[in-house]
Amino acid sequence: MTDYVPPLRDIRFVLDQLVDIGGLAKLEAYHHADPETAFGLIEESGRFMAEVVGPLNRVGDVAGSTLDGDGKVTTPRGFTEAYRRYVAAGWAAVPFPPEFGGGGFPWLIAVAMQEMMTSACMAFSLCPLLTQGAIDMLVQHGSPAQQATFLEKMVSGEWTGTMNLTEPQAGSDLGAVRTKAVPAGDGTWRITGQKIFITYGEHDLADNIIHLVLARVPEAPPGTKGISCFIVPKYLVNEDGSLGARNDLRCVSVEHKLGVHASPTCVMSYGDAGGAVGYLVGETNQGMRYMFTMMNTARLSVGLQGLSIAERAYQDALRYAQERRQGRAAGSPAGEQPPIVEHPDVRRMLLTMKAYIEAMRAVLYTNAVSIDLARYHHDPAEREARRELVELLTPISKAWCTDVGFDVASIGLQVHGGIGYVEETGAAQYLRDGRIPPIYEGTNGIQAIDLIARKVPMRGGGVVTDLLTQMDLLDRELAAAGPELAGMRAALANGVSAAREATDWLLSRGLAEPSDALAGATPYLRLLGLVIGGWLLARSALAASRLLRSADGSDAVFLREKIDTACFYTEQLLPQAAGLLPAVIAGAGPLYRVDLSTAALG
Repeated sequence: MTDYVPPLRDIRFVLDQLVDIGGLAKLEAYHHADPETAFGLIEESGRFMAEVVGPLNRVGDVAGSTLDGDGKVTTPRGFTEAYRRYVAAGWAAVPFPPEFGGGGFPWLIAVAMQEMMTSACMAFSLCPLLTQGAIDMLVQHGSPAQQATFLEKMVSGEWTGTMNLTEPQAGSDLGAVRTKAVPAGDGTWRITGQKIFITYGEHDLADNIIHLVLARVPEAPPGTKGISCFIVPKYLVNEDGSLGARNDLRCVSVEHKLGVHASPTCVMSYGDAGGAVGYLVGETNQGMRYMFTMMNTARLSVGLQGLSIAERAYQDALRYAQERRQGRAAGSPAGEQPPIVEHPDVRRMLLTMKAYIEAMRAVLYTNAVSIDLARYHHDPAEREARRELVELLTPISKAWCTDVGFDVASIGLQVHGGIGYVEETGAAQYLRDGRIPPIYEGTNGIQAIDLIARKVPMRGGGVVTDLLTQMDLLDRELAAAGPELAGMRAALANGVSAAREATDWLLSRGLAEPSDALAGATPYLRLLGLVIGGWLLARSALAASRLLRSADGSDAVFLREKIDTACFYTEQLLPQAAGLLPAVIAGAGPLYRVDLSTAALG
């Protein structure tokens, strides 16, 4: 495992040339976030993540977090000090509202920082990520008293947060939640029940942990309509803001997982001694509605994990390929063995990794800037257009980027060959850590269902159709670029055509037969992700071509790489989109020819 190097040059290119970070500074809410200030923050954050957080990655994977007999969780060596420095530097507060102690910077900037933190050490990054979700919930739905009590210290990072959703019988189906909340008669509630898979449910990084817990009140309606949300702090908070008594909750076990070993995944028990004190967020039976208000940013953050793992895996694979000597270059005489990076198939693997990474970054940052514009643009029509784009891109950001991120981690191990299968190289850790993002925060299959059942039908299919029309408009620019981008132009046109045909099918026959549409949901999401990635890389190539005319030195090399990588993606990877079309429109028939419900084993 090699040291992490933040990809600052590519991040800046995407911010400047693809998502127009300068435009955000023209909005009243972000007037202080001019490009130089923003990139200064990102650069300093990248340095911190590489130097302070990066060294934790291997240590944390080997040691893991441990639970003692008293229910205390200890994180690996170095984690508490790194987190203390993270809080002291103010990184936790960057995107949150100034009235709660935040920096008030765009979500786009936070996403760039989060990418680098997750690449440096995914297990470390999960604690701030979960706190971020809890903060979003309280900013939008907490009462003024709750906000005054909890938010300032959560925003600073002094206190952390969790989201307690899952129970043994309630995974993807949260309507099956059984945790109970009963009124105590003093305005508080008593919470009893068990939650599982709670990331950083107990740890030694912060003085207090603010749990947001889904539970049912007496006589609640069945299913998701009867779920309420409660604040349940590890330590109760006195009126003067100091910590009071320990609440009636505890960690009863820490899961032994495939990856992210340093992140404690806890089984939490509430109310063993009569009931944990909880505070109702908003109104009863509205918990699921409140959860969905922060779901877009949460799922974007998980999509970033796919990008971050892929970036780290690529950096290790590239360095290994540059140093490892083996075989003989095609057509060369016998002699000194070349670095394996000279072999065509190794180059194919490395370029596949690099191209997917650049496409993922483009998709995720486009999603992030759209969140900012949907919130604060002065034009209501633009706000609505961006809101629609966020809705469409979010399941793609989460599912496509985490699926592709895992694929990239697998390719990275393959580049290493046999030694990659040995844990000491670190290549296997990326594969293990990269397996969870496609599962949590809504499995990728559920993201695909969300895409075809809720997002594609928006405005009668108008949102996705408008996006495909935008892609069509790029054809003229690609034609004007000349023969260099001719292959890109043809490949993008074919990809857009496949996406349009698949979309039209879903909007007509597919949605009339739900099982047919559901059968094609996952290949459709993959198809649309590939095409959107290709469109954004084509835009990147055009921007790089313009800049290349006046560039020299390392800038010229970088821009040339941007163009060539985009060409590789569109000519070598984007053609998969057309191959996915038959699977989208095949319907459910092929899935039910084999009767798996009665299939025998052996």
